[in-house]
Amino acid sequence: MKKIRVLVVDDSPVFRKLLSEVLRSDREIEVVGTASNGKEALEKIPRLKPDVVTLDIEMPVMDGLTALEKIHRLYPQVRVIMFSSLTQKGAKETIKALSLGAFDFVTKPSSQSLTESFKRIREELLPKIKSAVPRPRPPIRKPRTPSRPQPTRLFPTARREVVAIGVSTGGPKALAEVIPRLPGNFPVPILIVQHMPPIFTAQLAARLDQLSALRVIEANQGVPVTPGKVFIAPGDKHMEVRITNGTKVIHLHKGPPENSCRPAVDVLFRSVAKVYGARSVGVIMTGMGHDGLAGAKQMKEAGALIIAQDEATSVVYGMPRAVVEAGIADYVLPLGEIANFLQKLFRQRIAA
Repeated sequence: MKKIRVLVVDDSPVFRKLLSEVLRSDREIEVVGTASNGKEALEKIPRLKPDVVTLDIEMPVMDGLTALEKIHRLYPQVRVIMFSSLTQKGAKETIKALSLGAFDFVTKPSSQSLTESFKRIREELLPKIKSAVPRPRPPIRKPRTPSRPQPTRLFPTARREVVAIGVSTGGPKALAEVIPRLPGNFPVPILIVQHMPPIFTAQLAARLDQLSALRVIEANQGVPVTPGKVFIAPGDKHMEVRITNGTKVIHLHKGPPENSCRPAVDVLFRSVAKVYGARSVGVIMTGMGHDGLAGAKQMKEAGALIIAQDEATSVVYGMPRAVVEAGIADYVLPLGEIANFLQKLFRQRIAA
């Protein structure tokens, strides 16, 4: 099997060495070279022909964001994974990098222990590199549901009162294709779980808020779930909807990770199934793994409408694929059609 070719780009010799050792520990990966800044990386890409570039954001001569834009324009087939510091500035720059076409990101380890740093980078980075260059898989089993909306199914008898979205790898760019295209008078709240660490979710919410007519916020404990707002689960906290004194409110907690994730889509979807039942819409978008599958099943059993992003427009067709293959997706839609479909679904109330 052909190995995945990786170019490591970082201005720190220590980190370049650590990262190279982590990658070489996996038999499916070959480190084809290193570079100390973006300019050097751009010079090496034509000769080394990497499949993936790991790219630090803060570097001299040419920083990571500048290099990313050039790589994306000159070598669109190369997947870029950013390395970011766990700071507000690093998070803001990472969200921008993802909007510019970066495949994913990993935060730099803060531990002084080389063993701990090696372990964390290995656990986080290797799966992302392998998802960036997917191996051949069996064809997806044909879904048992239509791939395009049917007019007779657009307005089910249940009055939908919430949209819950689960997304991971490729999510920030995908969400920027959906949320800003919804009108400011969208009549129901939108709840989002995007797999991200703390700080990063706040920056994602701020960026989407700037782009959108809807109010987009990082969710806070106990706030009412009201129409016209988009609530993004904060990093490292599960988000649920609960009813307190007759009011639907956000509940955040640090329960055990599910599917190795916190926040987890399954946690949100389970609560939506319990609180809203048939009055809900679930949307599963691009991402690795199968988080959201179990929760989507519970939503479906409660009468919810389930939408999955299609394979062609997903950066990683893991989470949507799991839902489609389980036969619980009512609609399988390209990314560009999801916002339009949601508007059609609620058009009578938007027009009111």
